[in-house]
Amino acid sequence: MARERSHYLPSDERRAATVEAVVELAAGQNPAEITTTEIAAHMGLTQGALFRHFESKDAILQATMSWVSERLLARLDKAAQGVASPAAALEAMFMTHIEFIARHPGVPRVLFGELQRSGTSLTRKMVQTLLRHYRQRLHALLEAGKAQGELDAQLDVDAAAVLFIGTIQGLVMQSLLAGKVAQLRHDAPAVFAVYRRGIGARP
Repeated sequence: MARERSHYLPSDERRAATVEAVVELAAGQNPAEITTTEIAAHMGLTQGALFRHFESKDAILQATMSWVSERLLARLDKAAQGVASPAAALEAMFMTHIEFIARHPGVPRVLFGELQRSGTSLTRKMVQTLLRHYRQRLHALLEAGKAQGELDAQLDVDAAAVLFIGTIQGLVMQSLLAGKVAQLRHDAPAVFAVYRRGIGARP
């Protein structure tokens, strides 16, 4: 897809096409092993053309993380808007995140790859910032659910937020190991139902 529309693009569109190429390539191989030569070839470009827009592979990865963060958080916010209750908003966010990964299986590979890198990099900090903003959204909904009597009044919202994200990560990891990313859509509803029962209000 990126290859077909990468010629003669304005700078912003070329950068976006580069990010899409990285996500597409990461769906089938270790992101750490993706070279700028492969990225350029995937787009039908020379390395020289690629480096007119990015000074290094790290700069490309940083742009990729910005793309992931902006799109995922925007989709989560949209999913939670206008929903009848905090619990329903949590479910909408859960399913939206699952759908995002099912459509872009290269994304979790990039995220996990960055978190496995030793040391501190700007890209790693961007992943950590994404997770912090995600947890903040979950905290707000979990607290609202407690206040409205939907969720357990004694619920530890920090732990519940960690479990929410960890549950998605577990589903994603298992689907990647099995080579069946599409299975996410099938498994997610039942898994969320178990999570929902665990945090629900007690009789």
